[in-house]
Amino acid sequence: MASSPTDAAVALTRLGLGARPGEIDRVAADPRGWAMGQIRSQGAPQPPGQFADTAERVAQYIDYQSDAGLVRRDRRAAAPATPEAAPSPAPASGMPDAADPQAVARREARQAARRDITQDTAQEFLARAQRGATTDDGFAERWALFWSNALTVSAAKFTSGAFVGQYEREAIRPHVFGRFEDLVLAAEQHPAMLLYLDQARSVGPDSMAGARRNAGLNENLAREMMELHTVGAEGGYTQGDVTELARALTGWSIPAARDQRQPGRPQRARRMAAQAEPGPDGFVFRANVHEPGARTVMGKTYPAAGVAQGQAILRDLARHPATAKRLSRRLAAHFVADDPPPALVSRLEAAWTSSGGDLAQVARALIDAPETWTPQPAKIKTPYDFIVSAHRALGTRPQRIQPLRQALLDMGQPPFAPPSPEGWPDTAADWAGPDALVKRLNWSRSAADLAQASDPNAVAAAALGPRLGERTRLAVARAESRPEALTLLFMSPEFQRR
Repeated sequence: MASSPTDAAVALTRLGLGARPGEIDRVAADPRGWAMGQIRSQGAPQPPGQFADTAERVAQYIDYQSDAGLVRRDRRAAAPATPEAAPSPAPASGMPDAADPQAVARREARQAARRDITQDTAQEFLARAQRGATTDDGFAERWALFWSNALTVSAAKFTSGAFVGQYEREAIRPHVFGRFEDLVLAAEQHPAMLLYLDQARSVGPDSMAGARRNAGLNENLAREMMELHTVGAEGGYTQGDVTELARALTGWSIPAARDQRQPGRPQRARRMAAQAEPGPDGFVFRANVHEPGARTVMGKTYPAAGVAQGQAILRDLARHPATAKRLSRRLAAHFVADDPPPALVSRLEAAWTSSGGDLAQVARALIDAPETWTPQPAKIKTPYDFIVSAHRALGTRPQRIQPLRQALLDMGQPPFAPPSPEGWPDTAADWAGPDALVKRLNWSRSAADLAQASDPNAVAAAALGPRLGERTRLAVARAESRPEALTLLFMSPEFQRR
């Protein structure tokens, strides 16, 4: 294949996260090969650093929940039995009286546990951004980010946020070039998803526990499985199908403090003993809350089979033609255009269907498609993409979490915290409003002031290659200062779009 700097610029910005200094020249010999070479059976590479795995985070979370329960019991025990017995007003903090050292110690332990988990998650996000800013595998990284967002969980809830880093590292990245049904099953059974969509609280009304507790069904996970993760709203399912799936999913949960109360056994052994069926770390199946009986979903009846019943339904939803159609369009819309070319959607859908949902084959179809290689930028960068691509252009990486977090908060995309189960949008209508552009301008000025790049003209040429327009080139060249030149580059249409 002839050397193509234009295709290299397209590959690095549309399929990847932006070009680093010298990268367009390195990739120009074989842009398609650059992307194809990143499709590996082991999935997408992991961010750098040592962080708690899911099993370790489950143990931390159980400790946090146990401390929280003890604090609540302390408060109830200290409450007056009658109005006449009411003590003097509680401290302004609303916490147990400092005279009770055990209550204070438990409260402080809980606060410390929450703080540790939150700080660890923040450092995971920084590591992810640092990987994005420095990786040679830009396509694999963007592909992983797409699936993390398509099957989103959110740190907007502390319970799910406690596991969001582990979710992306263990449920998403290892499976993004495997079969979709394996990816979606790993996602749905991860503690982050089970807590985010309240599945861990769902109890079958006719189960052993349901009859005893008068507890109820929670349909959140079942609804999002069907509407957002698989067949979609136009896939032909009904509310009755959602309810039947929710019944099949009862029992899908995470370990709790009571599972740890078997003295004399190692923690992992106690955790595994709590499972009626084996599962990945952090997942337990509780037979006593599972709704008994067969379930019928989208016209197919699934016999009673415990945890396998919900798994079988989910795998069939993952293989459904409506899933291939909906997610192929979403992929095309993410990588190529808000209103994607129908021919591209058809190519991806055909690859999905013929391969049985093999995401490696779908990725290859995306790379092979001629619609992917149109030179005109068509997609607006999200705030995260924008910041990462600016660091790549400068040959730097984010150094501290606080300024990165604040910048993303200002631009409307706080770390690991999409506003709903739909995940982050990535259309121009969502990110290119006047206020949003002002926030990007403010960040660009700050980043440009701190940048050590010696020649903004060289930065512009290396970041955009042949996609650098004459108007932007002249604006950068004629700027009165290096910070002004870099700001003009970052705010140019060529840089804002991919």
